[in-house]
Amino acid sequence: MDINLSVNIGKLKICNPIILASGTVGYGEEIAKFLELSKIGAIITKSISLKPRKGNPPQRIVETPSGMLNAIGLANVGLEEFITNKIPLLEKFNSTVICNIAASSIEEYVECTRTLNDFDIIKAFEINVSCPNVREGGLIFGNDLSAVGKITNQVRAATEKTIIIKLSPNNSQISEFAQVVKDEGGDAVSAINTLVGTAFDINTRKPIIKNITGGLSGPAIKPVALAKILEISRKINIPIIGLGGIMNWKDVIEFMIAGASAVQIGTVNFINPFAAYEMIEGIANYCISNSIKNISELTASYQL
Repeated sequence: MDINLSVNIGKLKICNPIILASGTVGYGEEIAKFLELSKIGAIITKSISLKPRKGNPPQRIVETPSGMLNAIGLANVGLEEFITNKIPLLEKFNSTVICNIAASSIEEYVECTRTLNDFDIIKAFEINVSCPNVREGGLIFGNDLSAVGKITNQVRAATEKTIIIKLSPNNSQISEFAQVVKDEGGDAVSAINTLVGTAFDINTRKPIIKNITGGLSGPAIKPVALAKILEISRKINIPIIGLGGIMNWKDVIEFMIAGASAVQIGTVNFINPFAAYEMIEGIANYCISNSIKNISELTASYQL
């Protein structure tokens, strides 16, 4: 039985629904030692900002029950270095590249998008308006409907490529933000970004993370992610890329049933660099067992 694992996200078509999440595989070089990136649906780059960012001071990662907290602070090489040294690297991998962009102003989002729009290797943009561990931008944008709308609108004017807005779960009605994205010309949303969390050292009584709070990821946030995706799916007709605690192929199926067209895997990459391959094989076998010819049939197939 031939299985079609390809999915469409706006104008972007990828060979299967598995995407490597931003910030978990750098710019592809390290994970390429384990995976042939052309066989993965797509890779999302580590966030790119106009100027290089050092990020937050250490300690900025801590393991938690069923997850991890990170407060990296969007550390990255900056736009110029990305163009000079990282894009040629990504071209060698023959991968489908989605560029994640982070910024502290709307103008910066637009400038980064416009500059990178000329590179054929970049097939889409994921606009990060929801990072919980930076002081400029981040949740200031992600929890403001008007700001998300303006960013989407102005980035839309800077490119004809697929635009994906990465949404925060740290608000009460995520579907309202998805609606604004759709109204302002966005092609899809990523849901969800990390949840705000913290951890303390019981001996010093101080936060373990220097930034005090960080973003919680991993299996602990999976039920929250599923609920947010379901909320968007039931209210807004827009493609959803689901993420949040996906650890195996069964999680992928569950996210798609809840409404996701594709998924991103992140924390699991630190534990098992072969996870993407295992998930692709698992969902293909599931489709064969359930006589599903096109993986897209699973999207929003929930029975409530």
